[in-house]
Amino acid sequence: FKEKIWFEAGLELGDNQGKVCILTRALYGLRSSGSSWRSFFADSLISLGFKSTQADRDVWIRPASKDGFRYYEMVFVYVDDILVLSKDANKIIDDLKESYEFKGGGAVVPDLYLGATIERTQRPDGSMAWAMSPKQYLQTAVKIVEGMLEADGDKLRGKRYAKSPFAYNYRPELDCTPELNSELASRYMQLIGIARWAIELGQIDIYLEVSVLSQHQALPREGHLDALYHIFAYIKYQLEDDSEHRIIFDAATPEVDCSHIKLHADWSDFYPDAREEIHDDMPEALGNPVLINCFVDANHAGNMVTRRSHSGIVIFVQQTPIIWFSKRQNTVETSTFGSEFVALRIAKELIVALRHKLRSFGIPIVGPDGKIDGPAVVHCDNAGVVANTSTPESALTKKHLAVNYHSVREGAAAGILVMSKEDTATNLADPFTKVLDAPAPCENEGG
Repeated sequence: FKEKIWFEAGLELGDNQGKVCILTRALYGLRSSGSSWRSFFADSLISLGFKSTQADRDVWIRPASKDGFRYYEMVFVYVDDILVLSKDANKIIDDLKESYEFKGGGAVVPDLYLGATIERTQRPDGSMAWAMSPKQYLQTAVKIVEGMLEADGDKLRGKRYAKSPFAYNYRPELDCTPELNSELASRYMQLIGIARWAIELGQIDIYLEVSVLSQHQALPREGHLDALYHIFAYIKYQLEDDSEHRIIFDAATPEVDCSHIKLHADWSDFYPDAREEIHDDMPEALGNPVLINCFVDANHAGNMVTRRSHSGIVIFVQQTPIIWFSKRQNTVETSTFGSEFVALRIAKELIVALRHKLRSFGIPIVGPDGKIDGPAVVHCDNAGVVANTSTPESALTKKHLAVNYHSVREGAAAGILVMSKEDTATNLADPFTKVLDAPAPCENEGG
């Protein structure tokens, strides 16, 4: 403890009853227990040569070498659970076992992380990779929802009607059904929370629908709750069809066509002081370099009541989706050009944060041309937006877009990002802005 904590002994201490006792070890329930434990365990990691990273103080790194390959061993700490990444993880565990008792006897291969199933899987080329699946969490979630409905004398709708996250042509903002009572409104928020964590674990095909329904938590209606039940019915029948969603952590470097990307545009006349902020005390970059690809889209004036647009973003490190984003924009934009720039500005901020985190972990970043500290590639399907963020001489004619416009262009000038024109059909952010197609009610099973 950093401070003295005392109490008066009770009956449980026998002859010592009534004496003043001073705590020497942190106990569960004290306000300072968590802080004391973290400080104590941090000292142990520091003694082993680990250093806490700037971006996340509970991620610890230590330089290591294996067969001439230099990299960082990493320890991820979550309260009193740890995850070790190393070519010799058992050595780190053995060192810690000298001071701590490990549940289960020591190091085990992770198979569950915060509700997600973790496993090794074989890729099409025969190589092995780690994968994360929300299947176990989803099975539990569906059982919870079915239990709720069973108590109400109802059940999840049939497979034929739950082939997509939303029912045919459903628009939550136009729903005029009666408002929910306080009990069902509380259930609505509970189910939104369950669905959102499923999205965090990789069930990203329901992201847009859950995001739209989340906008009505202050005043949910019966139709909104029914739409939420529909999402869980969709999940249930995906699980029954063995349509398992998994995120495979693919370390292969994706191929990027650089022929239409302006990698070496001269921005000095327009943004002469543009520089990426890189802290001086970042660790030396070790290990295999990674390339960042970002896909951006916006559904202009998609909300039929407020006419606000919706932003969709997905960011890949190598060939693995790491960050996904789907959210209604805070302002009403009068053009597709404007709504795309709002989404791009958000994407730029996410990329800046990701690049800082990767650097603090000692991971080298490359651009599409393979050069170290190169820009992330941002894929957008709006030709006008790509032109204005790739060509320094482009002029802005709509002054109300100036903040987003200059924020993105300055990111390009600083070497943080470079724009690439992507076809709408292949824009991977599109599902985060537009509802997945649902079959019409009259469609038969074979149609």
